[in-house]
Amino acid sequence: MLFSDYMHEWLYGENGYYGSYHPIGKKGDFYTAVSTSKFFGGSIAQHIIKRIDEGFLSSNALICEIGAHHGYLLADIIEFLYTLRPELLKSLRFGIIERFDTLQAQQKSYFKESFGDVIALEHYHDVSEVNTSCAFFLANEIFDAFSCELFYKGKIGRVQEGKVLFDVESPEASEHALKYKKDRGEIAVGYEDFAKSMSISVPKFEFMSFDYGELEARSDFSIRVYQEHKVFPLFDEDLQLQKAFATTDITYDVNFAHVREAFESHGMTCVQYSTQLVALVEMGILDLLSTLKEKASDEIYIQELEKVKVLITPSLMGERFKMIRFIKE
Repeated sequence: MLFSDYMHEWLYGENGYYGSYHPIGKKGDFYTAVSTSKFFGGSIAQHIIKRIDEGFLSSNALICEIGAHHGYLLADIIEFLYTLRPELLKSLRFGIIERFDTLQAQQKSYFKESFGDVIALEHYHDVSEVNTSCAFFLANEIFDAFSCELFYKGKIGRVQEGKVLFDVESPEASEHALKYKKDRGEIAVGYEDFAKSMSISVPKFEFMSFDYGELEARSDFSIRVYQEHKVFPLFDEDLQLQKAFATTDITYDVNFAHVREAFESHGMTCVQYSTQLVALVEMGILDLLSTLKEKASDEIYIQELEKVKVLITPSLMGERFKMIRFIKE
């Protein structure tokens, strides 16, 4: 089985890792920006308001998260929109693109518990189902969850009896590797189809995504498995693939040059690529903290400040994670 098919089954198969709910944070296998601080969503809420005020987004646009897991990020955005511009909750639409019915049920339950009947949450199994004139799409750590081929000196990998063997010819993979000047590493599968589907579905939108990786492809393997906050490189002798399969999260560093090319080839414009630190500061995360300091106790302010530091400190998430933003109009 080609590694891309193996990874797809690992994450999205009938019993795949993403097919059922897994906690994120201290009790889970890994942390995300969403599980670190609500101010991550608050910053995005401020950006949405700005884009409405600038006239790019309409006041009745669809705010839609792709791959929302529990739904925390979209809920955080809604909470901050209510605080900053409450009238927008009467006009904006809110949706989640989630392929698994089990996770849709979790998300519906969480939104019902959080907002009652105030928010009419829309669900879609795929971006191609979205039918609206204007949307703001967002995603957190989505591109590292696309299946990938493993490439090594002209051959791609397949999995046999828990081992990765590099013995399959692939002219397409070799061409890709030559373009990005790498003789080994991951080659993501599906970026182009995803970009095409988004471009076709909505005539005008902005898409913002956060992930870890670099603009230049690295000529090395970054693919790894996360289990209870422990990291195992895929080729680690201590990692048993057959035991890790579908019970752990598997991921790799994103080649943002590949992401950008995939979206630009389908008519979208990349308007920003930056570190998470720069993106969140530009979207006003420090302004939100200043407002909190004026209205909350010192104890609460210090607690939130420490969480935000994790998001923007260069040695933590600030430099490692990147934000990329596209528009179509």
